[in-house]
Amino acid sequence: MTNEIVFLKLGGSLITDKDKPYTARLDKLAELSMEIKTVLDSNPNLLLILGHGSGSFGHTAAKKHGTRDGVKTTEQWRGFAEVRFQAAELNRYVMESLMNTGVAAIAFPPSSSMVSNNRKVTYHNILAMRKSLDAHLLPVVHGDVAFDESLGGTILSTEDVFAFLAEQFSPTRILLAGMEAGVWEDFPARTKLVSEIQFADYEKMRAGIGSSASTDVTGGMKAKVEEMLSLIQKNKGLTVQIFSAEENGFLTRALKGENVGTLLKE
Repeated sequence: MTNEIVFLKLGGSLITDKDKPYTARLDKLAELSMEIKTVLDSNPNLLLILGHGSGSFGHTAAKKHGTRDGVKTTEQWRGFAEVRFQAAELNRYVMESLMNTGVAAIAFPPSSSMVSNNRKVTYHNILAMRKSLDAHLLPVVHGDVAFDESLGGTILSTEDVFAFLAEQFSPTRILLAGMEAGVWEDFPARTKLVSEIQFADYEKMRAGIGSSASTDVTGGMKAKVEEMLSLIQKNKGLTVQIFSAEENGFLTRALKGENVGTLLKE
């Protein structure tokens, strides 16, 4: 069997308490790490690149300093460093959870290896990540600050990072695990879940897609859907699934190929 490369994002709302600054959901992280380990152990042909959001860590600091919009002043650069510190704090919890579960994982923080131009990644030393996959180690990226040619500094969401990595690794699937069950036709009423969105049909339903309930400086659901559909257009054969991994077992089902939320495809 040939290897399949899958990108998985654990959303900030899933792994932190987004309404309590700097609070990780450690029990949830342990549960998700175990699901990841079980699936990887049962399928050696699955090569996973894991990403995670910043949730109540990075977003709280980023909002305070307006980091995503650009960094120029001394005070803003101090804020840039603070956002980096908080993103790394959460990453430490994620890495610790994976290691405690027996998943051999290596962190690749975007701030130390990526440069962007207007939030589009233009440079990344990809070789170390390739070698990590070759050794069947789990590469982990996350929402982070980055030096930016146009803005001085900015914040890259995990989706921004995935958009660049998709060109390098050609994943077949991107899985975005959060708290929201998927894309709702009638957000915020949440009575009609859309099981599948094709690029051509998207325009008809875009009016109903709202934004996230908690603070998110990188944009809500609408931005996420549009970003992912654009990625699908550029990467033939790619599908993206947006789903909730709040209930135990849903992440396992998604990793195994089941649609448990909203599937985006060409």
